[in-house]
Amino acid sequence: MSVSANNSASKAPVSGRNLVVMGVAGCGKSLIGERLAALLGAESLEGDEFHPAENIERMSQGIALTDADREGWLTILVDRLAASRHAGRRVVLSCSALKRRYRDRLRQGDPDLVFICLHGARALIESRMASRTHHFMPVSLLDSQFRDLELPQADERAILCDIAATPDELVAQIITALAAQ
Repeated sequence: MSVSANNSASKAPVSGRNLVVMGVAGCGKSLIGERLAALLGAESLEGDEFHPAENIERMSQGIALTDADREGWLTILVDRLAASRHAGRRVVLSCSALKRRYRDRLRQGDPDLVFICLHGARALIESRMASRTHHFMPVSLLDSQFRDLELPQADERAILCDIAATPDELVAQIITALAAQ
């Protein structure tokens, strides 16, 4: 079920489900994922850290990844999610998960995943990407990211969040939406 997050925080307990913070490059996945993991007492996994060197090099050169390029990376993420689920450890994974088929693949590791979809205006995301340093993803790949993006559908367990909000507001919105599930 797809849910839009609202603006109020809640003290209600939230589910122990594993989370994937998803969206195009520059939307704030890593920051929001780390904050959620810290707040929820979960392990934070940065999906970019699991890309093979070849993928990082391709993206650094402004070459968009293909589905085939992503397959090995997705397999590693599926395995990490499955291991965490099996061990009873909660994780928050920051991962683009742009296409439905990628999210379906991730659910093979944990069928109960909740996707936190960060979305927003292209101009805002482009300005954020242009201002960040020490990241391999160039602004030139943003169009391909938006082209690949398939927002979660009503049959997916997802929370949609507009990144025009501050990081603190986003985290509060997400916690509130998780508590309501």
